Amino acid sequence: MAALQPDMDQNRLLATLPKADLEQIADDLEYVSLPLGTSLAGVGKPIEYVYFLTDGIGSVVVTTPEGYRTEAGIFGFDGYVPTSAIAGVEVSPHDVVIMVEGGGYRMAYDAFRLRMDGNRNMSKVMIRSIESFSVQLAYTVTSNAIHDIDVRLARWLLMCHDRIKGDKIHLTHDFIATMLAVRRPSVTTALHVLEGHHFIRSERGNVVIRDRPALQEYARDAYGKPEMEFERLMKDLF
Repeated sequence: MAALQPDMDQNRLLATLPKADLEQIADDLEYVSLPLGTSLAGVGKPIEYVYFLTDGIGSVVVTTPEGYRTEAGIFGFDGYVPTSAIAGVEVSPHDVVIMVEGGGYRMAYDAFRLRMDGNRNMSKVMIRSIESFSVQLAYTVTSNAIHDIDVRLARWLLMCHDRIKGDKIHLTHDFIATMLAVRRPSVTTALHVLEGHHFIRSERGNVVIRDRPALQEYARDAYGKPEMEFERLMKDLF
């Protein structure tokens, strides 16, 4: 069996697998560092690897035919990407990019497909993960439609905070604007609102979470349901 990095169990999906199943796929997994901006998949390009993050945050980005870009969903140690690999799709429909540097394990696409067909427990975990991610996507669409930008930003920061160690998130205003599909001045204004309530502190290139409970209360129904659904779906699988 290949030597494993000590933080493999920091990916919730890999950690959920029974030990025998994890040992079975170990030779297919390779640990890689994932700097900021690393492309894990490109729209219209063949999927070469499936990634299981142990640290950092990634983003699934949709680009319209006219070139507008927005984030559809985020992931970290709680998932794998590209999610379309589960259906045997060989070409990525979206861009998948690292927005907070980290690391994780990658598995060649063909190996992933073989494991999905031959390892029932792995297939079960991956399918549960997709269901959880679909709930997140649905709530993102809903939040974009009904919530003000400051509430949407509160939700997004909470989701990022869930996936990092510590309270400092390395994010620029320009990047947040792209992810939320709003103009940069709107992000600056929303950050000032959250900072004025003492929920966060906005620094150059960083956002520091100061009062998470208050930020979560401010986000109201924009945050919480997808997170609860993930825990429900991953509980007591084996």
